[in-house]
Amino acid sequence: MALQGLKLSELIGSLSHALDITEGQPEGHCVRCCWIGMHVGHEIGLSDRALWELYYTLLLKDLGCSSNAARICELYLTDDLSFKRDFKWVDGSLNQALRFVLNHTGLQAGLADRFKRVVNVFRHSDDFAQELIQTRCQRGADIARKLRFGEGVAEAVHALDEHWDGSGRPDGRQGESIPLNARIALLAQVVDVFHTVGEIDAAMQEVRKRSGSWFDPELVRAIESIVKRSDFLSMLNSEALDSAVFALEPAQFEIPLDDDYLDEIAAAFGQIVDAKSPYTQGHSVRVADYADGVALELSLTNTRRRWLKRGALLHDVGKLGVSNAILDKPDRLEADEWTAVKRHADYTGSILGRIGIFEEMARVSSAHHERLDGAGYPLGLKAEAIELETRIITVADIFDAITAERPYRAAIPVPRTLEIMSEQVDIAIDHHCFEALKRVAPRMHQSDE
Repeated sequence: MALQGLKLSELIGSLSHALDITEGQPEGHCVRCCWIGMHVGHEIGLSDRALWELYYTLLLKDLGCSSNAARICELYLTDDLSFKRDFKWVDGSLNQALRFVLNHTGLQAGLADRFKRVVNVFRHSDDFAQELIQTRCQRGADIARKLRFGEGVAEAVHALDEHWDGSGRPDGRQGESIPLNARIALLAQVVDVFHTVGEIDAAMQEVRKRSGSWFDPELVRAIESIVKRSDFLSMLNSEALDSAVFALEPAQFEIPLDDDYLDEIAAAFGQIVDAKSPYTQGHSVRVADYADGVALELSLTNTRRRWLKRGALLHDVGKLGVSNAILDKPDRLEADEWTAVKRHADYTGSILGRIGIFEEMARVSSAHHERLDGAGYPLGLKAEAIELETRIITVADIFDAITAERPYRAAIPVPRTLEIMSEQVDIAIDHHCFEALKRVAPRMHQSDE
């Protein structure tokens, strides 16, 4: 049955904020791109069906953004968030590319190591760029298909970084061989990146400079006309933009959002989170499965278990806003790095909290690092304020974190994991949840291997 009061556009638009933070972009980047790109689509006379595909291409253009984060840190010895943010300013010219590499390679390394890494990047720059963009584009297209969107959306996500003159990646497509939705999405992206930190005139100057190289000249003419409209610009800068964008979806093509589809969306975004680090592959799914097993042992209703499983799948969505330079660090974290890690719980609450009917899920999922003794984060809640569903996610999350391999240690066997966890019962871990976990986890963990 359809979920009353929740539209697919609202859900995807809200979850797109998770993609924004992974790209190091200001909050609402994909939503603003949707506003810009949909106006271009209307300006050039796209049909309602084509506009619907464009709509979700724009909101989901960065679906694959988490998949190359760890590799960026490995290749460039850098922070992936600032790397991705600043790379969107590079216009492809040799001077800008050289400056970018020098400013973003090996900044935390010693002088000798940094010099070696810079030389290596220059030597293999084309190969590195192709690998990173190919990974991102292919992964994004695959997830678009998992989200039930057709080839019109998937192929456009895959072709986001192609350029009109054939100088783009991953396939070097040229002119009208590039899907129209991809051409519009790239144009909207550049307009938003430059407009967000400056004025629309600066954005348009950049667009004109890239007309015929990056951009289809016809689309440039369309955006030139659009930006002259005061209502377009005033809404682009308005706090009401989310609502305006959600209203842009062609109504006749709306997809009913039922429980099965919501489960698939939660699972897909859980995969986006897990793809950010090689040490978190499968983490969200395993935590969701362990949480479901504990919930069954504690006799939660089927409806509540299904709700909880979604919350567990999305509990770490805020980690998309934490650099892999920190997440994958093999050494002890510095104080400022630990502060950055803890911020992921706030991000989770903020992202899920944008969705009206997810208010409770946002509260439950974002609290999975709270402790019964009040020493947890982000709010320092004590036992009486920590809900049962949060306690279940917490025990499942801790179990998987200990039994999985981490950058600083090997995986720990289940018996030893349960011994370690038992020391935190009634301090950080709920007694009843832990007893339920002990009954189900060994069997479930074995089935995962």
